[in-house]
Amino acid sequence: MGPVSPPDAADVRRLLDIIEQEIVPRTRAGVATGNKIFGAAIVRRSDLSVVVAETNNEIENPLWHGEIYAIKRFFELQAEERPAPADCLLLATHEPCSLCLSGIAWSGFPAFAYLFSHQDSADSFAIPHDLAILRAVYAVPDPDRDAPAADRDLYNRVNDYFASTALTPLADAEQLARISRTYDELSAAYQEHKGGGAIAHP
Repeated sequence: MGPVSPPDAADVRRLLDIIEQEIVPRTRAGVATGNKIFGAAIVRRSDLSVVVAETNNEIENPLWHGEIYAIKRFFELQAEERPAPADCLLLATHEPCSLCLSGIAWSGFPAFAYLFSHQDSADSFAIPHDLAILRAVYAVPDPDRDAPAADRDLYNRVNDYFASTALTPLADAEQLARISRTYDELSAAYQEHKGGGAIAHP
């Protein structure tokens, strides 16, 4: 396919429908076993039909973030059933972490869209690790400062590997509010019953 175009209002509604109808049920089941609330789907760019939808599966393997587990499932499809990554969009419920950003780039997906930002993950869902790792590992200090500027971007949202789109500013207010309430409930359930992590986060 050609260059990635920004989604229009109908595309955004469809992507949020996928979150509600395809990802949330899987995430609800995953949270019940102690997994985090992050999920993802891989969809065809041509018609936004779902190829795979998945959720976080860190209880099985700490690398199985929602995006990475969706990518794993995508490449497990038979070749004749699997579209080319270049013809697909990765949809993430939450802005991808450093692991998932790398997975998207290495897998050849030219675009991803996400609903909740890194800051939302930290502030609204009490999962600050994505920001902490990006800042600790990737944010090289300015030579004239002791630390990176607090407001600097921690990755290039449009680059030679992918273009990203934040869906929240484009979303219908009613649909966004409904999905946000759902994720507030999932987050509360996760925080109450969360499983043990594989690493001790600072």
